[in-house]
Amino acid sequence: MASSLTLEQKPRISKRLQRLVESDICSAEDVSMYASELRQLVHEIADEKVVKTQSRLFKALADKTRLKILTLLDIREMCVCEVMVALDLTQPTASHHLGILEKANLVKSKRKGKWVFYSLQDKRVISLMREFGGKET
Repeated sequence: MASSLTLEQKPRISKRLQRLVESDICSAEDVSMYASELRQLVHEIADEKVVKTQSRLFKALADKTRLKILTLLDIREMCVCEVMVALDLTQPTASHHLGILEKANLVKSKRKGKWVFYSLQDKRVISLMREFGGKET
């Protein structure tokens, strides 16, 4: 991430870190070494593949329509056309939202003839939604 910073941003970050170290709030002695340690810490604790998956998941959950779709699919498996009618969506819009949920591994699809039916991949997402503000059933 640091490599994508512009030349203007790097000195500002260094100056801020320098001021922190100089304030005696931070126990570091060498600002450059401390900056390297901080960057190394990120590499040790954050697996990029896992972070990418988590980002996709939270982006998928950050939309009211997709949350409604998940709530519908908690009741039962549904065809795209049922989701369309229930939420007053066009077919492309419903398919777009379902595709995002599928890429985030929140829903799964199965084809029955020319129809595509969706269901929850894992019902724990509904428990999570309820825990953070949803109603209890």
